[in-house]
Amino acid sequence: MTPPDATLRSAATTRVSIDLAALAANWLKMRDLSGSARCGAAVKADAYGTGADQAAPRLAREGCRDFFVADANEGAALRPLLPEARIYVLNGVFEEAFAQTLAHDLIPVISSPGQAAFWCGNAGGRPYALHIDTGMNRMGLTPGQALNHQQGSAPAPCLVMSHLARADEPHHPLNTTQIELFESLKPAFAGIEASLANSGGIFLGSAVHHDLTRPGIALYGGEPGAYRPNRLQTVVTAESRVLLIRHARAGETVSYGAAHQLERDCRIAVCGVGYADGFHRSASGAGVPLRSAVARGAQAAVGGKRVPVLGKITMDLTMFDVTDLPEGSVSAGDWIELMGPTITLEEAADAAGTINYELLTSLGRRHARNYVG
Repeated sequence: MTPPDATLRSAATTRVSIDLAALAANWLKMRDLSGSARCGAAVKADAYGTGADQAAPRLAREGCRDFFVADANEGAALRPLLPEARIYVLNGVFEEAFAQTLAHDLIPVISSPGQAAFWCGNAGGRPYALHIDTGMNRMGLTPGQALNHQQGSAPAPCLVMSHLARADEPHHPLNTTQIELFESLKPAFAGIEASLANSGGIFLGSAVHHDLTRPGIALYGGEPGAYRPNRLQTVVTAESRVLLIRHARAGETVSYGAAHQLERDCRIAVCGVGYADGFHRSASGAGVPLRSAVARGAQAAVGGKRVPVLGKITMDLTMFDVTDLPEGSVSAGDWIELMGPTITLEEAADAAGTINYELLTSLGRRHARNYVG
């Protein structure tokens, strides 16, 4: 009898292949670049859309022992899979999440005096991390608040950390400002581990590495900003099934709004993927505001050869111009690459006017997932 999951995969019109061996190789690269620092892993947002239940255990097999999630729900889901790991909750703790944080031995990352007072007053000395804001104005205590906390009677944190706002721009002066401020605060936290470097921060060098690095996007094959290309391995390949091939004449239009008028007779591959699957409408070939700024919309690939999107991407369907491919080289039932070895994650994100992070984390639920490696 065919397993139900195989039946679902065979009926899908979109699929995503996630290469766990490539994920592991990228983590090992980040570990080696981290020098003497221990290398952790950001697995929040379902491991950036790749599936934390698969990604996190594989990273643990490679030697990762420090994992970062967004909230207590994510941490609780991972605890049975990572019984020995340190799981840090970046969004901290509040009263409604307190019991779950304790029950699953999670480490909250404290970002305000109120959170600090609540945790230290109720957690019975359980470990926590302290986040200091060094210039991002997002999460974290101010430097003054952090020093006041450390000089008080509360138990000391197990980790002190901050987050770089422009690590993807290696020469930006804010990096130097944040690095120097964080370094100036470290003496007040003598004997406590420190963490500053995200993916981009790891590439900034040893001055940012401290005791623990926290790579995220680089693990999943995404280049961290201006550091591209760094020969990270492709982790995610997304494809869509060709539903039909249709022929249209020059002068006819394609998709909603008749936004694209054909300049030649075309063969069009209609594929079962759309913005409900995370193939963003902004990546359309025509009829969206982004095309006035970035002329070319998204592309796909058939056998390593690129084909452009025609007209507007719709909820469930997208049209591609396959006229330049040899007759018969693509047919109904074939698969067309949306991103992967030919169409890089960065190219796909650029075409949609977004970033690799958003593209990965917005992968829809209809994709049939296949884990390899």
